[in-house]
Amino acid sequence: MRLRDEGATGTDHDPVAVVHAALDAGITMVDTADAYQNEELIGRTIRGRRDEVLLASKFGLVWRDQVAGGFDVRADPSYVREACEASSARLGVDVIDLYYLHHRSETTPIEESVGAMAELVGQGKVRYLGLSNVTAEDLRRAHAVHPIAALQEQWSLVHRDIEHQLLPLIADLGTVVVAHSPTSHGLLQQVRSAADDRGANGLRAALDEIGDAHDATAGQVALAWVHHRQQVHGVPVVPLPGTTSVDHLRLNVAAADVGLSDDELRRLDSLGAAS
Repeated sequence: MRLRDEGATGTDHDPVAVVHAALDAGITMVDTADAYQNEELIGRTIRGRRDEVLLASKFGLVWRDQVAGGFDVRADPSYVREACEASSARLGVDVIDLYYLHHRSETTPIEESVGAMAELVGQGKVRYLGLSNVTAEDLRRAHAVHPIAALQEQWSLVHRDIEHQLLPLIADLGTVVVAHSPTSHGLLQQVRSAADDRGANGLRAALDEIGDAHDATAGQVALAWVHHRQQVHGVPVVPLPGTTSVDHLRLNVAAADVGLSDDELRRLDSLGAAS
């Protein structure tokens, strides 16, 4: 989301180097969106390695005067087609592997949006459909129109709303969860402060202690917890940690090999739920 040509200093923060390091490490999914305003960068970066990439993009968020946080949602059928054509052109591809509706619309019924997205599949412009920032009812209605391959929602130790209503439906439908912000926008990667030690639930202390036992950072443990959601809940889960640094990318990749014990998972579960 934050990859940019501008402002990158040194090889470690070169966005092309970051993406290529991910591909070299065996990561196959690259996720972007028209709202991230970096589709052209992503397209250039993967051009020589397109067959190694499951390319995902999103549509629906329309910025107001380019101000972050201020946006409208457009999901009407004509805009679905327009947005897909524009994203494909910026990415320099004939087909987008996974195409998401970025946010639920309050004005366009989701059946209409997904119906138009399904037409893109029929035309060979998109391979699979996804949703993001929706309700369980949205997912149920959308899936009745066309199979929803992936649902991208926030899921971390301190953001667990997905577990309440969405997760049971996801399991029934066979949809893959793409868990964005698995370290809570970096909050769980930050160095613990004295204030954290005085916290009521001790989550930060637990992350550090478990990390010490695995020779891992607190952020890696938090990311490993999300990796373990697949075995805990029996649904496919793809954590989606973002980074603008090669070094940070390598830490994220290594987190997939942090095997947490049942006791450690239970401890994190209880402390995270209390946050």
